[in-house]
Amino acid sequence: MRRLLPLLIILVLAKSIQAQQTQKPTLYGKNWMAITGRPLGAESGAQIFQKGGNAVDAACAMLASVCTQWAVLSWGGETQALIYNPHTGKVIAINALGFAPTGATVDFFKNKGMNFPPEYGPLAAVTPGTPGGLCYMLAEYGTMSLKEVLAPAMQLAAGFAIDAPTANSMERGKKYIKQWPYSKAVFLTHLGEKREAPEAGEIFVQKDLLGTLTKMVEAEQDALKHHKTRKEAIYAAYDRFYKGDIAKEFVRGCQEQGGLITMEDLAEWKPTEEEPLHTNYKGIEVYKLQQWSQGPMLLQALNILENFDLKSMGYNSTRYINTIYQTLSLAFADRDFYYGDPHFPPEEPMKGLLSKEYAKERANLILQDKNNADIVPGDPYPYEGKTNPYLNLLQKRGIGFATAAIDNNYMDRLWRGTTSIQATDKDGWVVCVVPSGGWVPACIAGHTGVGMSERMQSFVLDSLLDPFNVVEPHKRPRVTLTPSMALKDGKPFLSFGVQGGDTQDQNLLQFFLNMVEFGMTVQEAAEAQNINSDQLWLSLGGEKIDDRKPHPGQILLNSGTPEYVRKELQKMGYRLTFKDRTSGPINAIYFDVKHGSFWGGSSNYGQDYGIGW
Repeated sequence: MRRLLPLLIILVLAKSIQAQQTQKPTLYGKNWMAITGRPLGAESGAQIFQKGGNAVDAACAMLASVCTQWAVLSWGGETQALIYNPHTGKVIAINALGFAPTGATVDFFKNKGMNFPPEYGPLAAVTPGTPGGLCYMLAEYGTMSLKEVLAPAMQLAAGFAIDAPTANSMERGKKYIKQWPYSKAVFLTHLGEKREAPEAGEIFVQKDLLGTLTKMVEAEQDALKHHKTRKEAIYAAYDRFYKGDIAKEFVRGCQEQGGLITMEDLAEWKPTEEEPLHTNYKGIEVYKLQQWSQGPMLLQALNILENFDLKSMGYNSTRYINTIYQTLSLAFADRDFYYGDPHFPPEEPMKGLLSKEYAKERANLILQDKNNADIVPGDPYPYEGKTNPYLNLLQKRGIGFATAAIDNNYMDRLWRGTTSIQATDKDGWVVCVVPSGGWVPACIAGHTGVGMSERMQSFVLDSLLDPFNVVEPHKRPRVTLTPSMALKDGKPFLSFGVQGGDTQDQNLLQFFLNMVEFGMTVQEAAEAQNINSDQLWLSLGGEKIDDRKPHPGQILLNSGTPEYVRKELQKMGYRLTFKDRTSGPINAIYFDVKHGSFWGGSSNYGQDYGIGW
């Protein structure tokens, strides 16, 4: 009876979690839905829908809006998207991640005494991707003009009531901001006073950014006057940003402050459309970006978990948490060594990494009675009929445990956020965007008002860490940003994204399982308790190698975790930390095929907000 008691408690707990009232209501709609990380962002999408735009138009408007609000990103950052096209029944991937500029070499950074490219400042910048990504999505799959789609963002640039988290991030980051004259002029509106950043509710005006957006719209409208098509006119705006006077000022401002980006870099970069990677989990096709993102690790994790009866374990039982944690460790170990830009050699072994047979081999490494702290990258090459050329590196690399204790800086780098954007419409378009980059404290490039990306820090300088992700000019870093989409019976089933850094696919995996294995609604799953693992190499921040090394067995649990689960996990070798909210924050849309409606889940974690009609 004593052995059965914990299982009964788990089953009752799981049932009560599913039945309890959520902190935010489920969002319902039949015509369209817009969800993102800020209320003004969701309102921007709603305005576009009300004017007759499709989901791509609305997603682009939300993207422009959240960038303008510095919602943990800005216009100089990067955009990653999955789009379901109802006319073809296909999911496509948009890669609008900037690349390393000319001069960004291993020797350049090592000669400056660095172990990684820097965390902040002009040398942290890859080329801006978001303006190009937005123009590409709008031109190829939208219906409206750039002028219409940018209208809400331009109103915000002219002045909006700034929210407390953004204003406070400017105040916290002013040590960096004061190093960069253009950032100082924009962010520190009360220079010399005790509080130098804007106050919450203050009308925050960005004249330079408004000027940049105005120039893009002018280029589009001038092209239309010369009888160019809608698409050609949008690309005229694109050209003005990447090749015209905006580009010249961006480059001047970047180089003046010590950055490397050239006019040739901006002209040669372009967004690309790609085939997403996918796997089938119990009849559901799950889609992720290619291996220049961490997205495929979720696919690897699902392949591993197919070898276990998760439902019988019980939601967040000790056995379930132990299985999820070690599955994440296995996927992270492969991500940390084998992922990188597929457009540069060497070729990543993705066929092997995503094979079901390789997943079975990896699943056998999961220990049932304790955490496996010795997990290292596997060898997927035999599953492609090849020999692994990097076995010597793996042997030299070892496990590489961190020795320093986890502190607030480590957790900030692990969770470092962005936003997510979800949009769908009655015609069947579905858009999931997870943009980022250029977050505060950002270095603004001249008088463009555009904050430069900080994504260079996700490169490595030593092939021992990841031979596929070593920095070189015009290469894209491997990023944590990872939109997700799932189809069932060939139709949209779920579109989901999350804020965060290395936590993104951890939370997305558990969100997906909450719905598929434990029958939660989309809002219940968005708010549900998740775990976070630290048994991984950090992708962001840290000046020393030790700053990024894995912490095996370190786990974040929700504060509501039962005492008996805590004790059992400690006996299994886990070191526990706790947080009141561990859900993400996640935003998602579930497609109710039976009723022909949309169900929206909008995180209760921060300022995430959705509107449906």
